[in-house]
Amino acid sequence: MSKVLVISTSLRAGSNSDVLAERLIAGARAAGHEVEHISLKGKDIRFCIGCLACQKTQKCVLNDDAVWIAEKVKNADTLVFATPIYYYEMSGQMKTLLDRLNPLYPSDYRFRKVYLLTTAAEDESYVPEKAVSGLQGWVDCFEKAELTGTLFCGGIGASGEASGKKDAQDKAYEFGKALE
Repeated sequence: MSKVLVISTSLRAGSNSDVLAERLIAGARAAGHEVEHISLKGKDIRFCIGCLACQKTQKCVLNDDAVWIAEKVKNADTLVFATPIYYYEMSGQMKTLLDRLNPLYPSDYRFRKVYLLTTAAEDESYVPEKAVSGLQGWVDCFEKAELTGTLFCGGIGASGEASGKKDAQDKAYEFGKALE
């Protein structure tokens, strides 16, 4: 089975994407995967400064939590990003982390499969499209990887509301069970 890394990008306590990420993790473990979970809550992740030194050294010149998170990403078989949708896009902290994963581009990264779990107050099917497109743009830079699947759970707004949404929890669990 795969070594799965789940990165929860919401900074809100009791966030809906965290609730559903936990159900996804339970499903992935039930399928026999080894799962590690990282939350960006409380992490120091600075903006990429665009120096591109990492393209030669495979190390970032900034010394913060993105450095060790990048190492975890590099060594995972499967990546799952869980994000709330803000203004029809991924969370800013997720985008900042993706930018800071630039040292992985020239490296011998292990991940091949990338998944996205999104939540939003709105429930129209188009709501996650820009977040999916943004992650697809990042994945496109890693030629050995592919965006393998996405799950959108809409109509969930108030903090912790996903705790009472059995249908969304069941979908997240099954999504986790189906990870490759």
